[in-house]
Amino acid sequence: MRADRSRLTAQLRSAQEPTPEQLRRFGEFLTRTYRREVPLNWARDESLRSGFRLQVGSDVYDWTPDGRVRQFQDYLRRLQPGENDIIPLMRQAVEEWELAAVPEEIGTVLTVDSEIATVSGLDHAQYGEILVFSSGVRGMVQDLRRDGLSCILFGDGEEISAGSMVRRTLRTAGIPVGDGYLGRVVDALGVPMDGKGRIPPQEQRPLEAPAPGILDRQPVNAPMETGLLAIDSMFPIGRGQRELIIGDRQTGKTAVAVDAILNQKGKDVVCIYVAIGQKTSSVAQLVENLTRREAMEYTCVISAPAGASAALQYIAPYAGCALGEYFMHQGRDVLIVYDDLSKHAVAYRALSLLLERSPGREAYPGDVFYLHSRLLERSAHLSDELGGGSMTALPIVETQAGDVSAYIPTNIISITDGQIFLESDLFFSGQRPAVNVGLSVSRVGGDAQTKAVKSAAGAIRLELAQYREMEVFTQFSSDLDDATKRQLTYGQGLMRLLRQPQYAPFSQHQQVVILVSALNRVMQDVPLEKMDAFRAGLLAYVEENAMDLCQRIDRTGLLSQEDREEIVRLARAYLAQSGGKQGG
Repeated sequence: MRADRSRLTAQLRSAQEPTPEQLRRFGEFLTRTYRREVPLNWARDESLRSGFRLQVGSDVYDWTPDGRVRQFQDYLRRLQPGENDIIPLMRQAVEEWELAAVPEEIGTVLTVDSEIATVSGLDHAQYGEILVFSSGVRGMVQDLRRDGLSCILFGDGEEISAGSMVRRTLRTAGIPVGDGYLGRVVDALGVPMDGKGRIPPQEQRPLEAPAPGILDRQPVNAPMETGLLAIDSMFPIGRGQRELIIGDRQTGKTAVAVDAILNQKGKDVVCIYVAIGQKTSSVAQLVENLTRREAMEYTCVISAPAGASAALQYIAPYAGCALGEYFMHQGRDVLIVYDDLSKHAVAYRALSLLLERSPGREAYPGDVFYLHSRLLERSAHLSDELGGGSMTALPIVETQAGDVSAYIPTNIISITDGQIFLESDLFFSGQRPAVNVGLSVSRVGGDAQTKAVKSAAGAIRLELAQYREMEVFTQFSSDLDDATKRQLTYGQGLMRLLRQPQYAPFSQHQQVVILVSALNRVMQDVPLEKMDAFRAGLLAYVEENAMDLCQRIDRTGLLSQEDREEIVRLARAYLAQSGGKQGG
């Protein structure tokens, strides 16, 4: 039974005064249920069309027509019909259902604004539970206090007024999931936003779920190629990894994530893009680009735009993660992009300040680290016993003037398995993607690379680091020896080769051909302004003259010494054919 009942009283409400016989039966019910005599008072309530509503402490027994309908709906909800047995099950349910004395906990709204409602009377509500207000608006319990609770609202707070009723649903917040969500744009509650009609869900998954334990995981050792040469060659991402994309505003962070999604075409990878606090027009443009390139077929976009409430922006990444877990537990590979967690933290800060939680560093609440760690820890490569599925996370964080030591960036850097740092100076100089080789890192490293790319990439990071260091020391010097000039030219050529247009990811064999040719200095003397055209021509030439070599690299992920020599031979042949001069 419920908590302390030493001072229980019962309040009976109805439009008509109960008869003595009815009062006697109510008294017997109270004595039987609470094992003691409970004082019973009656009050007239004209709002009740018929029936009775009995309140004992925080327990409410609703024998009104609305209460009976609600009880029947809850009964139907507990049934689990298959695809073809819903009609017989409904008929059986109607025939067998009986009205029972089931207590409901009903509270009263104390205060309300557009985002937060405080409620009293729900003594047994749990954190994360969904509440339903009398207006139909739903909320989620976010703060439990001794004198009541606070919940965040998923609808218009203007429809709720102080003194109105609110009831528990006994269900934690969740989102409907299923294969039907692929190719669709939905909000943080799973409601379609693209005008293509209702999505039939296959199950309901909670927004919050524990991360897989150590024994439920296996090492991250399969590559999740982005198709971006600068990333796949130096900072490889594995299936089940969490790789942060970080940089200032307008440095190409979303472009990197979108190219990674485009590169999963035909690889049986489910992609989920979570847009948090973005302009609706930006999300629409992204969906249009994915649709035009046939990537929406395996992608779901979850959007909580800037105009959405802070509550919807707060739950959006958890909704995307719940959808990703549905596919991961089916044994499939998932790539999920959180764009971006800076705005997610801002939305949580706004809710926390409205909930009167103590502000800490940069006004964020003290648990903002836990906010993101419990989200990103759910990404994993599951053990074979659990199906072997994986969920790879690409969280995006925006910095201010390159300050990676700010609160949110340092938090997420410490949670993730590496970061791709995009630098403004590189971006504006035309180096795109603007990956800073010195500050970027992948803590999984070569374990997530195919042997072909790992062998082809060789010491490219070391070569680029030496070039950047030499460039700094020689930028004010006019008297350079030939060897230094040649090394600088070589480094400039490597940097130029890493430039890549948006929406044009490279396949594995294309990356191998470029890396092997460049690191063998075939392109040493190709002018920088002709490097892009030379690269495109070289790839076409190799694919035309050695298609089985390209297919073998894509199929096996291996690069033999004979294959390497063949690529160098073809590259030199193309260099000679195109009128270039061979480098030594």
